[in-house]
Amino acid sequence: FCAEWADRRRSLDFDTDRVVIKVGSYAQRRALGATSKFPRWSVAFKFPAEQKTTLLRRIEVNVGRTGAVTPFAVLGPVFLAGSTVSMATLHNADDIARKDIREGDWVIVEKAGDVIPRVVGPVLSRRPADSVPWVMPSTCPQCGSQIHREEEEAVWRCENVSCPAKLQRGLEHFASRGAMNIEGLGESLVAQLIAGGLVRDYADVYHLTTDQLATLTSTSEREGKAIERRFGAKNAAKVVEQITRSKSNDFWRVIYGLGIRHIGERGAQVLARSFGSMEALETASLEALQATNEIGPVLAASARSWLDEPRNRELVSRLRAAGVRMEVPESERLQVAGPGPLTGRTYVITGTLASMTREEATAALERRGAKVASSVSKKTTAVIVGEEAGSKAEKAKALGVTMLDEAAFRALIAENPEP
Repeated sequence: FCAEWADRRRSLDFDTDRVVIKVGSYAQRRALGATSKFPRWSVAFKFPAEQKTTLLRRIEVNVGRTGAVTPFAVLGPVFLAGSTVSMATLHNADDIARKDIREGDWVIVEKAGDVIPRVVGPVLSRRPADSVPWVMPSTCPQCGSQIHREEEEAVWRCENVSCPAKLQRGLEHFASRGAMNIEGLGESLVAQLIAGGLVRDYADVYHLTTDQLATLTSTSEREGKAIERRFGAKNAAKVVEQITRSKSNDFWRVIYGLGIRHIGERGAQVLARSFGSMEALETASLEALQATNEIGPVLAASARSWLDEPRNRELVSRLRAAGVRMEVPESERLQVAGPGPLTGRTYVITGTLASMTREEATAALERRGAKVASSVSKKTTAVIVGEEAGSKAEKAKALGVTMLDEAAFRALIAENPEP
């Protein structure tokens, strides 16, 4: 059936990249259960990716917010899997050497997962006679600083904290929805602020005025003509309002927004609730960080290294002075000094609770020493089931895991006071 549709899909009026195969019996579906993200009774058969051949004009490198210097291919435009592709990822220098990809090669390209363009490899029979292997640049293309690579890593990095490219990507991350959520502070505006010298670090954002933003201009092209547009007072006022609002964001968003390597949203939330304030986090030892539930040696070392950098500590100080929230309300902090009444137990929360948010329920359990997991397993102590519970409740039932409704959960909290 899958092989048949690999050919027949070309006759459809829309694009498709897979056949989804499901267990038909609902009883068997319940028995098979699901992980936190995927049902175990359903699997996708992906069709082989469509491939095209095009000219690799040159190899360039991009600098990300962590300083990672990543090569990419500039291609002759080619229509592939529904869109025109002119750039593709090359992953890293080792991958380029392994595949022996060179500038001027004719290369085979495809979309990984039918989404991300990538270079599969060169067409050696069409390689020019004067072709030479590509060599990774030794300096950052944005700031000219030497780039470095750790012994056990494949990624080269620019270590200059003042690198404009790192600031550009970092500020985009700082303002993103998952971090400080400053609507309107997107890629184009960030680039203008940096180019105009108005922003040199994240703290400068909180000193921007409506007048400064209103005078900014951008240039776009339409029908071969360059059109210049002013940002305008109305748009400027909206962005300044968003910047001001972001000062009162949850503390974990600040930690995540700072872009500390390896610290994602969950890690930021755990650090915020565990230490309660930036002051406590700044003075925490490596051992204290490693002892924190869900924070392993890699995350702990990364956080400690970032906090030990004087320029980073200065940035935190300036953000604090600008009025950005740097602590968690006392009621939401984890008590990590010693074991609690629920230490050693693991709970999973699914559905919507009427009397509190999921974050509040998680904090209540963790303050009592319990661990809150994202998926159900045989080791789960109990699943707390709210309204419109999903597959986690079904899996708990299939595994015979105890299920608590909201009333039983509140009774558990009342019977086990915080230490």
